[in-house]
Amino acid sequence: MKALLLREIKSFFGSPIGYLVIALFLILNGLFLWVFDGEYNILNTGFADMTPFFTLSPWILIFLIPAVTMRSFSDEKKQGTLELLLTKPLSMWQIVNGKFLGAMLLIVMAIVPTFIYVEVISSLGLPEGNIDMGSTIGSYFGLLFLIAAYTSIGIFTSTLTDNQIVAFILAVFICFLFYFGIEGFASIISNFKSLISSLGMQEHFKSMGRGVLDTRDILYFVSITTLFLSLTVFKLKSLKL
Repeated sequence: MKALLLREIKSFFGSPIGYLVIALFLILNGLFLWVFDGEYNILNTGFADMTPFFTLSPWILIFLIPAVTMRSFSDEKKQGTLELLLTKPLSMWQIVNGKFLGAMLLIVMAIVPTFIYVEVISSLGLPEGNIDMGSTIGSYFGLLFLIAAYTSIGIFTSTLTDNQIVAFILAVFICFLFYFGIEGFASIISNFKSLISSLGMQEHFKSMGRGVLDTRDILYFVSITTLFLSLTVFKLKSLKL
């Protein structure tokens, strides 16, 4: 699996994809958080916190992660190398986890530079250092779990077709449904709002952003990630038969 993981990382940075993903994430966040006027501009909020960043990031990642994962297996199918990959002395889970961890590691690399934002906001606070670190750390953990869930969905959709664009659209749709769609349904069906909201990612992501890592939130994201990775393994096994 290690060899497959390294191959994935090399493929990302052996082409413009890796650099483009990191640059796009940082540039889009930087523009909305520090340059453009609007509700996401930290300087205009008057509060020394990272809330605008953690509100905006799921929107950016919902397009960026599918763009990274859309080639994971669809490209292998199109190039005719999937059969060769499946014959390697690796279990199906090792192959899927190698692809999953490679894509996830790339997105995490894009997140790491944003730690600078925390330092900048902390220095701008009155008094200096007046930032809720508990909430910030919790939100970063939430973002990490969200990235894992988005990535597992993207990996799964890439097994459904050999067309990368179709895989991208399917991944965006499913990620949107789980993060924003379920919350929208909950607001319409008020009688079961709490129950329906608990099925969506947004509720659990916001819960982690309060600075308390609830076991229920962690189990939710782990379950979603495991579900879609399991579906990926099941799909690959059906292709192998």
